[in-house]
Amino acid sequence: MCTANGSVTLLAKRKGSPCQQEEDDNQDVKRMRNPRVSLPEDIWYHIHSLLPLRDAARAACVSSTFLYSWRCRPNLIFSKKTLGLNGNWRENELVNKVDHIMKNHSGIGLRTFGLQSYNLINTYYLDRWLNIAITPAIEELSLTQFPENNTKYYNFPCSILFNRGGNSIKHICLSHCAFRPTGGLNFLRRLHLGEVHITGDELECLLSNSFALEQLTLKYCKELNYLRIPCQLQQLKDLEVYERKALQMMEVKAPNLSTFHYDGNLARLSDGGLLAVKKLRISSFYQYNNVHYASANLSSIVPTIETLIISSFGEKFNTVVAPFKFLHLKSLKISLIGFNGAFSPAYDYLSLAYFIGASPVLETFTLIVSQIRMEHDVISENSSHLRQMPRSSHGNIKNVNIIGFCSAKSMIELTCHILENATSLECLTLDTIHDDYVHPDRLSVHEVGFCGRIGSPMIMEAENALLAIKRYIVGKVPSTVKLVVLKPCSWCHATEGLGVKDHRVA
Repeated sequence: MCTANGSVTLLAKRKGSPCQQEEDDNQDVKRMRNPRVSLPEDIWYHIHSLLPLRDAARAACVSSTFLYSWRCRPNLIFSKKTLGLNGNWRENELVNKVDHIMKNHSGIGLRTFGLQSYNLINTYYLDRWLNIAITPAIEELSLTQFPENNTKYYNFPCSILFNRGGNSIKHICLSHCAFRPTGGLNFLRRLHLGEVHITGDELECLLSNSFALEQLTLKYCKELNYLRIPCQLQQLKDLEVYERKALQMMEVKAPNLSTFHYDGNLARLSDGGLLAVKKLRISSFYQYNNVHYASANLSSIVPTIETLIISSFGEKFNTVVAPFKFLHLKSLKISLIGFNGAFSPAYDYLSLAYFIGASPVLETFTLIVSQIRMEHDVISENSSHLRQMPRSSHGNIKNVNIIGFCSAKSMIELTCHILENATSLECLTLDTIHDDYVHPDRLSVHEVGFCGRIGSPMIMEAENALLAIKRYIVGKVPSTVKLVVLKPCSWCHATEGLGVKDHRVA
């Protein structure tokens, strides 16, 4: 019979001698007091594998079952954190700990191996560890090193990987090493290469024979002079490419690529192959005119795009009328970053209306302006004339967010243009502070946390922006539109001592 706590009570009379019955009773008591003995070993192995690395090592010191499990542990992730190296630790401490663990591991059952180091580890140890880790069962392999001297690279043993793990590896993440593949990996799904020495020919050889690949990330691979992604990669959905000067040609033919994040020379985008992309993110740090280029060219390069995210460090030219419309674009996010402190005062925010006008099904528009001072022409009480763009219907826009809203005349004009033409607008959010720390209730006193630090010039500018909103925006907001105005934080962005009059939106 089962009791309330789930234990089993034996009611039936046992046959046999009284001594036998007493021995059986003792065994039953032991089972109930120590139910562990009745569990299959594979369950304990699984429980042990779920423990953090340090806890699993401690458990192996007090249990023979866990000791065997430790020597066959399926996941080994080594880093400063997992090894418990706190304070002023030395690199040889990490090497000694990892080497001790790897020498005692049987290699059986190891599916995940990861190593993160802030220095270049001696080749002797890396070769020995990888020789143990890479087995016919390995599925995930991560080797990330961040050496101060970037001139030295570890030569990754491709022969071991392709000979042993070629039919099992699903995820590879490598950094600061030389990777020279000689073929494909049939089950590879994710590939991340950061500052890896690999040529265009070598990468093409790998990609052309890795048909299961779903995600590909390439970051600043200096020898990668060209990138050719073949049409055979029908499973490839996500692509990230970060490059500076080495990449001379990019040809993307993956038919089902849906998300592309690109940081590099925008001219490479015109090489073709992005017809199926639904989400495009352009960073192109340290380059200018990204918004201008996007509005003038992207509609023909990525005609089916639905989500577009653009970051720009400067715009020497205003946004122009797009030659073709973005017929499928539903979400547009533009980040304008003041690289030298202030975003270019020559840029006309109102010109962004051309971009909005070229997107007939646009639903969400977000503009982020990040700067530590504002140099645009400020709207004044005498600004009786506000420019107006040719009237156009933005019938699908429901949400507009302007973060880093300022008192620049052209930004006020852009906001008014949206209010007058977005007939389906539901919510307009104007945040007078650009803060990387996004607090859900920044208008009230914090109970927990704090805002990011904002310099006094932008706190003062936020007060001017609030006054401009009250004078020029509030009266034009239809009753069907929710206006959300975010002020500086009353604690973190206090204006006391700055000599600024506190203008608040009623």
